[in-house]
Amino acid sequence: MCIALTSIPNYLSRSFIAFRNLASIYLQFSTPKRLPFSTMASLSSLKKHKVTVVGSGNWGSTMSKIVAENTAAYPNLFEPTVQMWVYEEEVTVSEKSRHYDPGSEFCRGPQKLSALVNGLHENIKYLPDITLPNNVVANPSVEDAVKDATILIFVIPHQFIGRICEQIRGKIIPHARGISCIKGVDVSDQGIQLFSESIGHKLGIYCGALSGANIASEIAREKYSETTVAYDPPPMDSRQPTPVGSPYSSQVDLSKAASKSGPRLHALPADYPPLTHENVKKLFHRPYFHVRMVSDVAGVSLGGALKNIVALAAGWVDGLGWGDNAKAAVMRVGILEEVKFGKIFFADSVRTSTFTEESCGVADMITSCMGGRNFRCAKLAVERGVSVFEVERTELNGQKLQGTSTAYEVNGFLKKQKLEKEFPLLTAVCDILEGKVKPEQIPDLIEPKD
Repeated sequence: MCIALTSIPNYLSRSFIAFRNLASIYLQFSTPKRLPFSTMASLSSLKKHKVTVVGSGNWGSTMSKIVAENTAAYPNLFEPTVQMWVYEEEVTVSEKSRHYDPGSEFCRGPQKLSALVNGLHENIKYLPDITLPNNVVANPSVEDAVKDATILIFVIPHQFIGRICEQIRGKIIPHARGISCIKGVDVSDQGIQLFSESIGHKLGIYCGALSGANIASEIAREKYSETTVAYDPPPMDSRQPTPVGSPYSSQVDLSKAASKSGPRLHALPADYPPLTHENVKKLFHRPYFHVRMVSDVAGVSLGGALKNIVALAAGWVDGLGWGDNAKAAVMRVGILEEVKFGKIFFADSVRTSTFTEESCGVADMITSCMGGRNFRCAKLAVERGVSVFEVERTELNGQKLQGTSTAYEVNGFLKKQKLEKEFPLLTAVCDILEGKVKPEQIPDLIEPKD
């Protein structure tokens, strides 16, 4: 190659400029840039929450539908598949079912319920005619269903929660978090506990609560409803520079709380999305199912438990033909006794506003006393001249009332505390169930005594 001497300076100049540009481009793409902390945090959240619903009745199946829709909608937060534990039983597809086909393998005699749910994408026994999302997987093994789940949603009759917790203790990951949709209270010789507390103690995890004016069949058909989710993120889960607890934690005697409850919690690893109110809401909120987040786990749990007792009384007076005024009177007293119960036994954490302003309080009381399962069974019992237990046996397709068992448990606890006279409505319901008094006596029984 021969270059004229006069052109050498221009040649070198152009070569230097080209080299400089190439070097600039290289440095631009090879030198790591300092990303904002929020961006780095989001990139580090490589893992996703696995969700398991423990229970598959009408409410459990409805809850599985809701959360499966949301795990699919938020793939950056949740694994899409939702495991739903199914208590295995054999079910025959009815000729009235939309799935009935004599030539179908599912219609050849009794079939396992889990197989029907997975094959037909419908719980034909407990939530008929409602299509479940394809990412709901029915699992007859509760131990397998909860394996590796970081979020456990408990939706089973409260009579069975102790046995289920025994089965899965030691089978769940230590940093799992729970939400209890169980409406009742756990009464033992040691005292009274919320089921969110009971689950937390038995499994060594933190557990919040969900409750509200929620009739499962209406929600499953995507009719507008609202609910309350109580979740008070444990301080060790906080991603703030200084751990932050509940807005109401200043009102709690932490030394007493630790001695009374205190499972040693494991922090949620930083490579999972944080379970803030915002992210928990994303798991449950749907266009037809609106969620309000609070931190009052005790208030939300009690509202869901005690209203079932009150609903029995409302059903009895309605069955007697006494009308809406009588039901309103029962509901008024019921709300007052809910608030009193919370203030006496959970004074450190419960807030009156939870009962008066949230769906889990007055709204749930109204719904339960106008058309809930406990109300309907009590009404039918009066109209037919039989016991509530007989109606439960013949009308509920194997499901159990929560109001009757909760009434017995709460009344037994109040008697031990010598406080049954402080709660005349709760006491009257138990006495009617035991045949000591009649529904016609309710007005006199709940009248304040001077």
